[in-house]
Amino acid sequence: MSEVSHRIVADLLFARTGQQLTANRRWRIDTALAGLFRERGISNLDQLVCLLADPREEGLTLEVVEALLNNETYFFRDRIMFDLLANEVLPDLAAKRADTKRLSIWSAGCSTGQEALSLAMLFADQPQRWQGWRIDILGTDISSRAIEAARGGVYTQFEIQRGLGVSQMLRWFNESADGWRPRAELRRSIRFQQRNVLDAPPDPGRFDLVLCRNVLLYFAAANRHKAFGRLAEATAHDGWLMIGAGETVTGQSEAFAPACNTSGLYKRVAPLLPPSLRAAGGR
Repeated sequence: MSEVSHRIVADLLFARTGQQLTANRRWRIDTALAGLFRERGISNLDQLVCLLADPREEGLTLEVVEALLNNETYFFRDRIMFDLLANEVLPDLAAKRADTKRLSIWSAGCSTGQEALSLAMLFADQPQRWQGWRIDILGTDISSRAIEAARGGVYTQFEIQRGLGVSQMLRWFNESADGWRPRAELRRSIRFQQRNVLDAPPDPGRFDLVLCRNVLLYFAAANRHKAFGRLAEATAHDGWLMIGAGETVTGQSEAFAPACNTSGLYKRVAPLLPPSLRAAGGR
């Protein structure tokens, strides 16, 4: 029955999140649920599936879904992409928004908050350029546990050293009895919400920069297409989108065009008009 049980659990994840565990990735299920099995005294996957059939076990269902979500992250993940943000994207947005001095950034699939904090450090490291600006960074994730950890803002020694040099660590974080905490000047520009990227965007058309990296890999084609539609709704008409290096917009959306000759970085483009409207000059 274990093969059937693997499929049932994979179907549960898909139904609750839209994320797909293909047959060649279902090996993750046993590893991801090992801790839950110990805590709950569950012997194997077949027993778990029997328990999940009980409608009174909604709490267990939520725990299973949470355990299966991939929350892998670290500070300045794929450093070259953050260099592009600092050297190409943010200067472009600084020029475009010079009149309002406001920038809105959405980190979709932010996990436990390291990406949002990495963005905040980009601004904090250039205080003269961004003096007088209002920077709003929204981090969202489907995982309630990840968002709770992001809001708590406490990182272990292992987590703080992943992606940060000693100077950055000491400059922007304070060590406490329970771990490392970001300084107030980083936290004040960030807020976190639990949200699925497949849902309606938090603020349509408002975001100058959207990051949704290594999230769409886990969606089936139809949901990936829907997710790109949501990202397009959220992005300002002249804004930017950054996805994972192993992901692509090609064949998924006409709302974004490649930028900077770098995989993973795109600019928002105006939607194509229907042929009849193009022939009429857009009227």
